[in-house]
Amino acid sequence: MIVDADAECRYLTPGETDQTKRFVVSGDRRLRLVRVLTESRDRIIKQAANQLFQRRPSLVSPGGNAYGEAMTATCLRDLDYYLRLITYSVAAGETTPLEEIGVIGVRQMYHSLGTPIDAVAEGVRAMKGATTTILSPEESTEVGSYFDYLINALQ
Repeated sequence: MIVDADAECRYLTPGETDQTKRFVVSGDRRLRLVRVLTESRDRIIKQAANQLFQRRPSLVSPGGNAYGEAMTATCLRDLDYYLRLITYSVAAGETTPLEEIGVIGVRQMYHSLGTPIDAVAEGVRAMKGATTTILSPEESTEVGSYFDYLINALQ
């Protein structure tokens, strides 16, 4: 919005000013959510990985993309990476960090690595489920929208 106003060499409209005010007022809540997600990241990732591997045992079976300690660690690293990007989006109050850092080019990368993208999406979905156990329903809805954005981008 500010970038748009500047590109158009104009001041913010009353609606844009109100939008900026809502963003500033919601800052403490968004930063608290980021803190909760960050402090709970190990728990979220562990629960999500357990759920993913139970639903898709072929991933951790011989020949699977998460077979063996090193490959399992890589899978967990990717889940952690996406959770981190979600915290960036929560802090920013928009999906731009997810889009610019985590979505653009992801299909090509996973395809070249032979990683099933639907399994990545399922892992993100499992992380969303794990976060709902540590957040209020209202907070879960807010944070869940970022998980949903990423899940849809991966599908």
